[in-house]
Amino acid sequence: MGEARAEGAVEASEIAYRYGDRIALDSLSLRVAEGAIYGVLGPNGCGKSTLFRLLATISPMQQGRVTLFGDDLEGDPSAIRRHLGVVFQNPAIDPKLTVLENLLCHGALYGMSRGEARDRAGRWLQRFGLGDRSHSRCQSLSGGMQRRVELAKGMMHQPRLLLMDEPTSGLDPAARLEFWETIESLRAQESVTVLMTTHFLDEAERCDRLLLVDQGKEVAEGTPAELRSDLGDAVLRVRCHGVQQAEAFRKQLLERLECKIEQSADQLLIDRLDAEVDWRGWLDEFPQQVRELSWARPTLEDLFLRKTGRSLAGDPASLPTDRPGTSRRRQGGTRA
Repeated sequence: MGEARAEGAVEASEIAYRYGDRIALDSLSLRVAEGAIYGVLGPNGCGKSTLFRLLATISPMQQGRVTLFGDDLEGDPSAIRRHLGVVFQNPAIDPKLTVLENLLCHGALYGMSRGEARDRAGRWLQRFGLGDRSHSRCQSLSGGMQRRVELAKGMMHQPRLLLMDEPTSGLDPAARLEFWETIESLRAQESVTVLMTTHFLDEAERCDRLLLVDQGKEVAEGTPAELRSDLGDAVLRVRCHGVQQAEAFRKQLLERLECKIEQSADQLLIDRLDAEVDWRGWLDEFPQQVRELSWARPTLEDLFLRKTGRSLAGDPASLPTDRPGTSRRRQGGTRA
């Protein structure tokens, strides 16, 4: 007999959810190991926020089954909520109250005495570097500080699972990095499991495992490295002079090469390309179509495009080209 599988922090099976005739989630399943940072990555409108609302017990289940640390989500939602710390995409703190007052209100909602709530608030404010701002009104804080207040509030009742919906939206790069350092220290020092939604590739790369979602369905699941490896060691990106030129060039390549090609607006993504193909010569051979060539390691954006034919931006017009790699370009009839 094989070993029994350890219970995950989150086990979701065949979740389906509709808004009228629109399908938001379509038989979606996932498993989050205890102590992991698990990311759900996808474009806006793919179902991430619906999944978040179900796991946070804000929306009722329609179809499927979810357990959190072995407890059924539909069995006792109030008990489930004690496992959860929640950080919403939009701020959920009262800007007119002070930092401390926000945390004390949250403690009262969880039945803490005022003394216990003050003790816990003091601990978490110090933990997140907000001790000297406890009496500041939240509206006076920077976006990054407000996010740390949200985290401190979410940790007041010592949850085992931290749910976060696009937690760094609207933050500048420095504040996003600082926020992530805080999350990783929470996982390491407090043994908190983290499940978050995001559409940022750099955040997705920091997760232990990822679920890529599009139109409510699973696109792929695994570690970031496993997902990227599905495209091989490198991919070739070809930028053309326009969308029609890209379409024409794609047809020409498919007639002469054995490879996989996806188009996103004026760009082509090619993987599994034979090493003997003289791709550098395409600049001279197809001057009316090809503008730029770059050879680089595959990214999660590339994988999403391969699986769905769309970019993570939610439309087929934005495959990034400013990534490191071997590149050759023609502009104005000359080579860079």
